[in-house]
Amino acid sequence: MNIGIVCYPTYGGSGVVATELGKALAARGHKIHFITYNRPIRLDLFSENIFYHEVRTKDYPLFDFVPYESALASTMVDVARYHDLDLFHVHYAVPHASVAFLAKQILKDYDRDVPVVTTLHGTDITLVGKNNSYEPVVSFSIDRSDAVTAVSEFLKKATYDNFSVKHDIQVIYNFVDLERFRRQDKDHFRKMLTSGGEKIIIHTSNFRKVKRVQDVMRAFVRIREQIPARLLMVGDGPERHGAEELCRELGTCQDIYFLGNQNMVEEIYSIGDLFMLPSENESFGLAALEAMACGVPVVASNAGGLPELVVDGVTGYTSAIGDVEAMARQALEILAPENWTRFSEAAFSHAQDFAISEIVPQYETLYQQVLNKSFTSVV
Repeated sequence: MNIGIVCYPTYGGSGVVATELGKALAARGHKIHFITYNRPIRLDLFSENIFYHEVRTKDYPLFDFVPYESALASTMVDVARYHDLDLFHVHYAVPHASVAFLAKQILKDYDRDVPVVTTLHGTDITLVGKNNSYEPVVSFSIDRSDAVTAVSEFLKKATYDNFSVKHDIQVIYNFVDLERFRRQDKDHFRKMLTSGGEKIIIHTSNFRKVKRVQDVMRAFVRIREQIPARLLMVGDGPERHGAEELCRELGTCQDIYFLGNQNMVEEIYSIGDLFMLPSENESFGLAALEAMACGVPVVASNAGGLPELVVDGVTGYTSAIGDVEAMARQALEILAPENWTRFSEAAFSHAQDFAISEIVPQYETLYQQVLNKSFTSVV
């Protein structure tokens, strides 16, 4: 198949999933055309089946804001016409689903019927899309898609609860590349950060308020009172400055490392003993899955789709949002020498259920169903 993938190229989960899906599909022989305003962060390889089409915009004195949607629609039409696309797969509803609908309508003037698959990822439904100014467009665009998927049962329910959507939504979970995300021997890296027996706790996010990064740090203080530990904060965003100020207030800066955005996060996970994700809302928890694939147990909030990923008492624990005391207690239980190996092995084993080899065929089946339905309607 020739597939056009529209996504955000940033470190957010939707862009990561879209890019990894495209790479996996290309490895299976499909031709993948990424359409976005920058080269996706995870698009880090050359493949004869992968193409990147940059959406170019221009500033005009008339516009307060650059009309990205118009430029994106035009680029989608151009790529579909001249590269003979079979379908579009758009990730994150705002504005990609509505732009895809526009592109599809334009293509009909060229006697082309290019179906649209929309994947909902989280804040496009739970935060951005709920804005009253977006809601009618989001609902319309989802219902006009040829197929709709969500990355968790929680997100599927949230879509029906918050929007007047009638379209059937299929849950296809996020996935992990087990060839890349596996525990590696990085003992030399660990020795750079620890002087002996300190436990290494990791948090990875885009440092937005919804991630509650300060909860990680407050729980870490309580853990550190009981056992020697170091905290690795991976990522960047608007809450980083406040987090750095908090570590100074708490007097823990000597044991907390702010590593910024990192592409090779699997190397960091390989030295981890515990992953913490206390988010206020999380549609799935891709970073937690990638950590689990590296044998790192998870302590997380019970928000959103996280309970669908983290098995309480087996691969880690979940607790109420903001319950720092509970997270610290759970972390100490997991990190106890008599418990850690059991939790680590269970986390690794559970991650196998979300292997890319298990999930990508579900998308291929969906694509074929959409194409068959489109062909039947044309005939």
